[in-house]
Amino acid sequence: MNIPPNIDETDRRILRALRRDGRLSNTKLAEQVGLSTTPCWNRVRALEDSGVIESYTAVLNQQALGLPDTVIIEVTLDRHDDEIFEKFGQALAELPEVIEAYLLTGEYDYLIKVAVAGTAGYEEFLRRKLYKLPGLRHSRSTFVLRCLKRAHSVEP
Repeated sequence: MNIPPNIDETDRRILRALRRDGRLSNTKLAEQVGLSTTPCWNRVRALEDSGVIESYTAVLNQQALGLPDTVIIEVTLDRHDDEIFEKFGQALAELPEVIEAYLLTGEYDYLIKVAVAGTAGYEEFLRRKLYKLPGLRHSRSTFVLRCLKRAHSVEP
């Protein structure tokens, strides 16, 4: 991994600790990384200001929310012009079932990860939402059997 030269081992320890638990208090974080509270707070603020730390978020449990199934969808658009990419991308971003979406190179144009409630929930998502998006030509779906690793950023 290519880390900017201004990030040292102490910053990496801070990033690893926050990656594990973004709700750590500054006091607990300072204890874990071997700093006093003020220098720790200053380093975290610098990491935030530089954009290394983009945001903090809660990770929700899909199963507890009644959406236990994850489906990976490969999508091909009918045209490859700026207008259709813009319209499709905006419409896709508004769908609450979509957890992640990527514009790709290769055989498919998009890779989309959705959370649904079983095959019935997925069928409803397809018919009422995905198939109605502008420019969709073809899709191919795969149900996830089990998540083997889930990370929201790389390990510094």
